[in-house]
Amino acid sequence: MAPEISKTREAVRSSEDQDSDSELEKLEYELKKMSQKILECRETLPDQLKSTLISVLDEQRSFLPQISPGTLEQNMPSEEDPETAEKLKLLNEKISSNYSAAPVVLKRMKDCIAKFEKLDSANMHPGVKRKEIG
Repeated sequence: MAPEISKTREAVRSSEDQDSDSELEKLEYELKKMSQKILECRETLPDQLKSTLISVLDEQRSFLPQISPGTLEQNMPSEEDPETAEKLKLLNEKISSNYSAAPVVLKRMKDCIAKFEKLDSANMHPGVKRKEIG
C-alpha cells in the first residue's frame, strides 16, 4: 500500500506543479500585455496632451476681441443705474487684465510642455525606461 500512496502523492504534486506553471505563464502573459499598453500610452499621451493644450489655447485666443481701455468706457450704457454701471466697469477691467495676461500664460504653458519633453528624454531608472525598438 505504501507504494500506491507515494505514487498518488507524486501525481498530486505534479498536477500542482503544472497548475502553478500554467498560472505563472498566464501571469507572465498578462505582464507583457500590460507593459505593451504602458509603452503605447507613454508614446502617445505626451503628444496628445501637447496637441490638445495647444489647440485649446489657440481656440480661446481667437475668440477674444481686440480691446483697448478707451473703447471699454465708450461702450458703457449711460441710462443704467450707477451700481450696474460700476459692476460692468469692474467686469470689463477684469476681462481686459485677463486678456492681457493670456500671452504670458500661453508662454508658460509652452515652457511646461518643453520641460515635459525634456523629462521624457532624460535618463530614467531601467524599470521605467522605454524599450528601445530596432
